[in-house]
Amino acid sequence: MTEQPYRSDEEYEPEDPGLASGQERPEEAYDEDDFAERVNEAIGEGVADLAVADLIQKVAERTNELQTAQHELSERTADLQRLQAEFVNYKRRVERDRQAVVELAQGKVIGELLGVLDDIGRARDHGELEGGFRRVAESLEAALTKMGLEQFGAEGEVFDPNMHEALMHQISPEVEEDTVAAILQPGYRFGERILRVARVTVTQPGDAE
Repeated sequence: MTEQPYRSDEEYEPEDPGLASGQERPEEAYDEDDFAERVNEAIGEGVADLAVADLIQKVAERTNELQTAQHELSERTADLQRLQAEFVNYKRRVERDRQAVVELAQGKVIGELLGVLDDIGRARDHGELEGGFRRVAESLEAALTKMGLEQFGAEGEVFDPNMHEALMHQISPEVEEDTVAAILQPGYRFGERILRVARVTVTQPGDAE
């Protein structure tokens, strides 16, 4: 016979006399009110008297509120992104306008010096650019070039009415299109802006008389 371990009175639990040996205790009947009460106690005092159906409704309401908040957050985020893009574009426009104003002012000042550059060019062509005047002239030309002033117009290039002004014409069978034959006065551009077109002699195709 196997000996049973000793159990104190506190550890001893009387067996249910109504159960046969080896028979499990039947499960208690499900009580919805009791379950709701236990759920309410676990949740807290704010919903102490709610039934299960009310709890489900509250969860649904909170879910709807959360979805509404998420939708509003998405809208506000989109608004913020749109404002940021508009601000970036605004800064670009301001910078572009500022640069345009600066270039306009610089171009106006440089335009006033084109006559001086013409005098320097004529003096150079006649060998009159000497001594201190030559150094001053070269310094002026270097400074204007550094600022972005560019001279254009060369013999042999195709005549472009946007770049050239034809002061004289001649006919020649040796050309197939209007061609610059001589530069009477060079043109100048500053950045993308043309300050003065080049004044030229144009050779047009045709049989000379």
